[in-house]
Amino acid sequence: MWSLETLGRVRLSRHFFLRDFLYSEIGNFHARQNIPDNPDLAIACGRAFCQALMDPLEETFGRVAVRSGYRSAALNRFGNENRLNCARNDHPLECHIWDRGEGEARIAGASVVIPWFADQYAKGRDWRDLAWWLHDHLAYSEIWFFPKLCAFNLAWRPRPLRRIDSYIAPRGTLLAAGAEPDEAPESRAARYADFPPFRGIAYPVVPGADTDQR
Repeated sequence: MWSLETLGRVRLSRHFFLRDFLYSEIGNFHARQNIPDNPDLAIACGRAFCQALMDPLEETFGRVAVRSGYRSAALNRFGNENRLNCARNDHPLECHIWDRGEGEARIAGASVVIPWFADQYAKGRDWRDLAWWLHDHLAYSEIWFFPKLCAFNLAWRPRPLRRIDSYIAPRGTLLAAGAEPDEAPESRAARYADFPPFRGIAYPVVPGADTDQR
């Protein structure tokens, strides 16, 4: 228990500790552990994810709520096999298992909610306003939006795919990996003109940028 407590104290970035991502409703309800098999790799990928993506969100919008963070391979497999909204472990877009892969195959991500935007979304605001803000400001790899609270999966990779999908209407792929947006920069900027000013560190958003050492 003391080793797990120490692991939870590991600081990933300016605003986040590993413990912020270890809570699992699946694990709690089904009495299953959610502990990294490779803590060093989970920490390294988690740091890259938080420093490049989570910190800028927190600094711009205020508190970011983590709906689902890290999952061990065993817990994620259990969730998939029991239809608990977990993708297969070998699914190419599964981002919750941080301690797998090497080199460019590394990945880390979480399902998050921005309360500031969730309030506006509840009043009818278009989820694409946030999607294009994320695209224009963050070095993300994949983003996948969900109807409840406008939560979204946000993923980091050493070489970003730059792909956006959604289960919110209009459903499907907003931006394919490697593609250019079908909205001009001026049109995208008009969508989020009333957003708070960007306060994070501006990491490169060009495809192929490696933010792992930042």
